[in-house]
Amino acid sequence: MTAPHPRTTALTTPAPVADAPPVQRTVEVVGARPVDAYVELRLAAPEIAERAQPGQFVAFAVGGETSGLLLRRSIAISTAADGVVTVVVSAAGPGSTWLTQRRPGDTVDVVGPLGRPFPAPPAGARALLVGGGYGAAALVGLAAQLKEAGHEVAAVAGAASADRLCSVQELTELADTLAVTTDDGSSGRRGLVTLAVDELLPGCGVVYACGPMRMLQAVADAATALGVPSYVAVEESMACGIGVCMTCVLPVVGSDGLTRLSRSCTEGPVFGGDRVRFDDVGTLPWDVVGADAMGVTRP
Repeated sequence: MTAPHPRTTALTTPAPVADAPPVQRTVEVVGARPVDAYVELRLAAPEIAERAQPGQFVAFAVGGETSGLLLRRSIAISTAADGVVTVVVSAAGPGSTWLTQRRPGDTVDVVGPLGRPFPAPPAGARALLVGGGYGAAALVGLAAQLKEAGHEVAAVAGAASADRLCSVQELTELADTLAVTTDDGSSGRRGLVTLAVDELLPGCGVVYACGPMRMLQAVADAATALGVPSYVAVEESMACGIGVCMTCVLPVVGSDGLTRLSRSCTEGPVFGGDRVRFDDVGTLPWDVVGADAMGVTRP
């Protein structure tokens, strides 16, 4: 027997289902440039660009046709306009490192757009966007969309150090207010993003965030404490991108108050910030629906 999770606040609604199905295409890299610790790739992918919405991602085949790297690498879409999709890649392993080595004229096999996008904000709401590291890239297209719709936008970009910041220039051009923080003080204010979030959050009607899980938890908790809905794009490993492999599951509280293991790639990557049980990510809580059938008992 499962039980409602006691911390559920019911501030948020589920992220919307994407408007159009994904496609698989071999596309040309038309731009590649280093952005401090990362690499920005621009892809000529008109069919993906016309379908993409902020918060969605694309999944790349990596390593070339004879590679032993079988699993795709899922990367958040930064912008999608005029037939071009832009992504920012961090060289974290063999697959993502291979991606950062692509040059204009190369081709890549990509599937997208995948996942559920960020929901629209309440009418007239001031929006706060919070990006950690290269997670900030996923908020650039959202910032542009919000500004075009007439919303005031405040943004925070944070990272461990200046070279790990991302999309600061783009967010500077789009946001009405931008705060930059670094853990070591090498750029902007010294400290965590929550320093700026606590200052900018009052008066906002919605919060959007993308970055490391602990940052997402802190931002979501701050928003929930003030009764502000938040939406987080989680950075779970998505091996297949289409909901088959179940490697990206995390415990999420549903509208009925029950916790289920939700697939980040299909039911996310955007979730209500007050719905994700951050402290239980990577575990099988006793009250997850179906846990009793797997022999998990209440402690």
